Amino acid sequence: MGDTVLASVMEENLKRVWNERDSAIRLKAIEKLYASDSGLFHVGHQTYGHEATNNSVTGVLKQMPEDFVFRLLKPVVINNDIGRLIWGIGPAGKPPVQTGMDIAVFRNQKIQALYVFLD
Repeated sequence: MGDTVLASVMEENLKRVWNERDSAIRLKAIEKLYASDSGLFHVGHQTYGHEATNNSVTGVLKQMPEDFVFRLLKPVVINNDIGRLIWGIGPAGKPPVQTGMDIAVFRNQKIQALYVFLD
């Protein structure tokens, strides 16, 4: 049962955080899905806390065309309190132009740390 909850947190993160262009709406999702002292880690970049995570996502989304969406490419895999989500991004309804992977470390069913990898 715990694995299903954690997998759904990762899926909600992709939908409600990474696909949300409105930063105020996105911040509410981050507050629900992430621990208050959580970290977001890209290669060469790290942020801590809800506001910094929101600002980091805003920066990523500003680099993407408006019609680009993140989507799940494979089912989420949970190994104890660590999850893996394989994603793609590109125009809705078309093949992704970029793929990657999120690794989430959970604490109390919230994301404590999210590591983002680009392929």
